[in-house]
This record gives sequence, structure tokens and C-alpha cells, in this order.
Amino acid sequence: MKKSMDSLQNHFLIAMPSLQDTYFERSLIYICEHDEKGAMGIVVNKPSGIIVDELLEQMELNEDPTPVTGIEGEVLLGGPVNPERGFVLHTTQDGWNNSDEITNGIMLTTSQDVLTCLGSNKAPEKFLIALGYAGWTRGQLEQEIIENTWLSIPATPELLFDVEHEQRWQQATESLGFDIWQLSNLAGHA
Repeated sequence: MKKSMDSLQNHFLIAMPSLQDTYFERSLIYICEHDEKGAMGIVVNKPSGIIVDELLEQMELNEDPTPVTGIEGEVLLGGPVNPERGFVLHTTQDGWNNSDEITNGIMLTTSQDVLTCLGSNKAPEKFLIALGYAGWTRGQLEQEIIENTWLSIPATPELLFDVEHEQRWQQATESLGFDIWQLSNLAGHA
């Protein structure tokens, strides 16, 4: 009987260098859900070019808030599935009925209630907004890991919220303790 892989929820997937010329080239994905049905994650290092304030204004959610600046000020490309749908990963805060707790420090929502408070003193301490997500069917992610498409590491709020988008993949690979460019993309089996 094949042993199932432990859940990778609240982990990062680091794209292997062999994923060149694909949507996921040098991507870092935060896994929000991983169970027997499949997996769902948000790419956290691919800026979309859309500014958060512009998105809020388009959605008519901008009630004269303070501008959202810094790392949090840009919307990310969260993945190729449902790219028209927005997701907000944010630090835990009471009062969000429509946010699902992933871990005791991180929540995920698709509800507009969090968006309406961005730029105000009611906003979560840290957050990121992404359009779309990455999804895997039952057993697909496990197979891709066996095929050396991804490496995984436990997620940290610092890497998720505090590191510049363009630096996240590199910092994640450095945390492995070896040069990812020296790895073979061929799977070895004993």
C-alpha cells in the first residue's frame, strides 16, 4: 500500500529551475489547502502590474482610505486558475467572518469585507492580494514532487509578507542550505 504524503498546508513550494518557460518559472507558492482531494495555493512572488489602490477604485471599494504602499501595494498573479477572482492572504485578526484560518497566524479570504478596510486602521496588520490560484487534483501535487518539479519548506510569515516579491524565490532557495542550481531535474529511485 502506497503511503500518502503529509499535508503541505502552510508550506511553500519552490519551483525547480527546470520549470523554465512556464507560468511557474521561479515561482514560490504558498499552499493554503492540501488534503486527499487535492491542493490549492497562491503564487506569492509574481507582481501583476496592478496597483491595490487602482483595484479598490475599480471595484468602488475605495472609501477615501490612506493609500496602500510598499510590498502590499501591488496585486500579485496568484495562479492560472480563476485569474478574475481575488484572494487575500492576511495576518490573523478577529472580526473576519468570511476568512478561513490556515494557521494561527495566517488567514485566507475571497470576501470583499477585508478589501473595503484596506488603507484604514481596521485593515489586517499584513496582507497580500492575488488574482487567481494554483490548483492540483487528487495526487497531482504528490506526483509533481516525486518528479522533482517542486521542493517544499515550511512557510514563514516573514517570507510571505516582509520580503520583496522579486526576492522571495531566491530567499526560499537559500533557506534550503544548498545551491538549487546544482540539483538535477531527474528523479532518482532506490
